[in-house]
Amino acid sequence: MKRAIAVGRPVAGDVAFARFRRVPGSGQVIVTNDAGAFHLLPEPEFDRMIHGRLDPASPHLLRLGDLGFLRSQPKIDVLADRLRSRRQYLMQGPSLHVVILTLRCDQVCTYCHASRASLDARGLDMDEPTARAVVDRIFESSSPSITIEFQGGEPLANWPILQLVVEYATKKNETAGKALMFSLVSNLGLMTDEKAAWLLDRGVMICTSFDGPREVHEANRHLAGGSSYDVAKRWIGELNARYAARGLDTGLAYVNALLTVTRATLPHPRAVVDEYVALGLKAVNLRPLNPFGFARKTWETIGYTADEYLAFYEQALDYILELNARGVEILEKKLSLYLQKIFTDTDPNYMELRSPCGAGIGQVAWSYDGTAYTCDEGRMVGRMGDDLFAIGHAMKHSHKEIVGHETVRAMAAASTLDAVPGCSDCAYAPYCGVCPIYNYVEQGDLFGKTPSSDWCRVSMGICDLLFARLSREGDALRKLLERWAQEKDRGAAYCVKVG
Repeated sequence: MKRAIAVGRPVAGDVAFARFRRVPGSGQVIVTNDAGAFHLLPEPEFDRMIHGRLDPASPHLLRLGDLGFLRSQPKIDVLADRLRSRRQYLMQGPSLHVVILTLRCDQVCTYCHASRASLDARGLDMDEPTARAVVDRIFESSSPSITIEFQGGEPLANWPILQLVVEYATKKNETAGKALMFSLVSNLGLMTDEKAAWLLDRGVMICTSFDGPREVHEANRHLAGGSSYDVAKRWIGELNARYAARGLDTGLAYVNALLTVTRATLPHPRAVVDEYVALGLKAVNLRPLNPFGFARKTWETIGYTADEYLAFYEQALDYILELNARGVEILEKKLSLYLQKIFTDTDPNYMELRSPCGAGIGQVAWSYDGTAYTCDEGRMVGRMGDDLFAIGHAMKHSHKEIVGHETVRAMAAASTLDAVPGCSDCAYAPYCGVCPIYNYVEQGDLFGKTPSSDWCRVSMGICDLLFARLSREGDALRKLLERWAQEKDRGAAYCVKVG
């Protein structure tokens, strides 16, 4: 609950604005402030705190003072600097640009959020004039950094336009001078030695889907006449070997693999992690299923409840932490994003964990036909037959017109946590975020009804697991998790070349 906690007397225990939550199963209460500071107190100490009865010599009182929770020890400048650092993304334009090169794909996935089409479909590829216009609009952004992320369908199915975008954007950047990165999201089924060499030569980061054990991966992702599991495993290993052969730092330069948890995944938390470790991958992202695209139609077969997901997540996290204790380097990606916001003043700028979210102001998704959407989720809803989140066109509108669209303003209002009922008074608000498009699809309203939202249940559940463990395990766990929170500039590593 969010409240300015009043105390009975002006002593060192008078508490400034704070949010608090009793962490389930821990006997502890977490208090947080807008700058992201937190402190865990035993429930009796918390009760004494809100009544202004903490012992002046209490270590809890000293810590609360250090973190800016006490009116008698104001730290306005410190807190303002922390908040400014954490919200610096609001002072620049969209930095992430998702470019949909094609809707055609060589695989059929049970949860396909993009509503893909077959490889022999026509009229679903981005053409050269559209691609150039998209790049022109991207470079109108005021952001000093730009990431162009290729998606589909399968983006390798439109290889000539992928090459064109990389080369044209690189040329434009000779004048623009932005921090420019490229990322390819591919199932790797159409990868070749020649394409791999070209991508590595130009520092294009590569991300793929890898859903764990063979039976799970192939249940989720079907490749006609072949094994999607074998293809992904082969190319992950091959590409990582090529990074090493080029003398790159393999702690930074590696294939980023993403997992989508379906009902088939739930019985295999340890096996999923083991597959990632066996491939030498440094992170596993235990992404819950979203109700977009094909997943909306197949939910009864592949979906699950928030509680079922959290039970899976807890088992997988327990195992990941057990492996770390043995010296195995592997982290859970979503938790590491939370940890950056919890333990540092640097926000990872993950679009779904911002307030407001990144829709239209942090990212733009460009469909194959040049239509601009607030985000990739907005583009997915467009493929479901609803263009509410279309905000312009690369060949008809300027960047300023696109990001100034009324839908962008509505998305910002719906995702500013201070204005969202159920989020504004949540202790985890400094670390969390909402997706208005998820709310729209699930509840018919951009402004989510938090008590009935699985999005909220999952986010809160992960934070509860984290802070319950921290309350039990203390400094030993914190030291490990602080390493997970360290920001690493992976982009720079890909640009190093040898020979």
